[in-house]
Amino acid sequence: MSGILFRRASLPEGIRDVAVDSGMITAVDVARDSTGFDVIDSEGGALIPGLHDHHIHLHALAAASASVQCGPPAVTTADDLAAALDRAPDLDPAGWVRGVGYTETVAGLLDCAALDRLHTRRPVRIQHRSGAVWFLNTVAAEAVGLWTADHPGVERNGSGAPTGRVWRADDWLRERMGPSRPPDLSTVGSELARFGITGVTDATPDLSNESLDALVSSHVDGSVPQRLHLLGVPLDATPELPPTVTVGPLKGVLADSDLPDFPTLCKQIRDAHSWGRGVAAHCVTREALLLLLAAFDEAGRHPDDRIEHGAIIADDTVADLSRRQIPVVTQPGFITARGDDYLDRLDTHDVTDLYRCASLIEGHAPVAMSSDAPYGPVDPWMVIAAAATRLAPDGRTVGADERVSRRSALTRYLAPLSTPGASARQIRAGEPADLVLLDAPIEAALQTGADAVRYTMIRGRVAYRREE
Repeated sequence: MSGILFRRASLPEGIRDVAVDSGMITAVDVARDSTGFDVIDSEGGALIPGLHDHHIHLHALAAASASVQCGPPAVTTADDLAAALDRAPDLDPAGWVRGVGYTETVAGLLDCAALDRLHTRRPVRIQHRSGAVWFLNTVAAEAVGLWTADHPGVERNGSGAPTGRVWRADDWLRERMGPSRPPDLSTVGSELARFGITGVTDATPDLSNESLDALVSSHVDGSVPQRLHLLGVPLDATPELPPTVTVGPLKGVLADSDLPDFPTLCKQIRDAHSWGRGVAAHCVTREALLLLLAAFDEAGRHPDDRIEHGAIIADDTVADLSRRQIPVVTQPGFITARGDDYLDRLDTHDVTDLYRCASLIEGHAPVAMSSDAPYGPVDPWMVIAAAATRLAPDGRTVGADERVSRRSALTRYLAPLSTPGASARQIRAGEPADLVLLDAPIEAALQTGADAVRYTMIRGRVAYRREE
């Protein structure tokens, strides 16, 4: 098979021809001979390394597209939610209705009784937009045996009865609902390629064997052509993986509602390290972050340790992160998606500390950007714009001092999957041919966003080509 030559591509060093063969960049030249190559005329557009989404949930993203949207902007009141549930099509053989994106501004903190007032005809489970909790109506609670369940995520009231809220128990809940197959990922893989994403870190914790097998199979069959880095592989699992699927640090969750005690957290860190893996710690509040940093100091460090989200970071903690050089994988896209809610609901000092970017980068702390899709916007160019503008949906600014340039934000998508926060990958001979061709030089393309993507190449193969 002949190689591919990107003719007249814009690189940092100027206009160059970039040759690709056998999945690798083989040459970066001025006016290279095109004999034996299929030529793509870049027309002066920027050629950049493929983007890496350093925190995403693939199966949840696929499932969200077939779920009822239960939050703003489509649903803003209890009546809206009741109507949306009533309209939900009967797609599930057992009658289940799956809702996503719920926020308390719609109808308060849901429980069985509150959901029963909205819908009783079918079993309903609604996920909070944070992904942390599911709300079940009585029909759903009975279907999964919530009254006799012993899972720690099943919330109970003072008398011991389940409330209908189930915290961080996705796999358990799925098993209780009966046999099901993980959702097809081909649409997700195609969408990611359209955005120029060539590698993803799936941050789903506690992957079951079925979910793990489904992710790997989807990659091998081409449904998800992106390179995969997996955080949810159990410590004692020994899966056989292709070289383009790697196991990363172990995902751990410091739940805002139930922080682990200090000895338990230290033991969890030591256990992961003893298996030769770091810890990828879900950490949202400033209290959780301080607890985590103290635990790292006590239990020791692994080069792959990282902090997921860092949603609220106190100003005096920035220097601590820089000193420790622990990467923060953050999601400024939440500013674009939910900034108005943050401004209306959070204290002023929380807003100042929210999804820091500039202060971390200027303080030389390692920073990577990501989507947390489906809980945040999946489009990386939207996340890049959010980091630059910090604009909420209603046009207000959230943390103006944390703005960074679009170019700086882009580099936070270009680190290797295994080392978020490291230097951006480069277009040079000997590097894997994971490439994105844009339709304009980089500064103009950054203003255009996703529409600027002309080609996405993964391992030397064209995964996306824009219709001209």
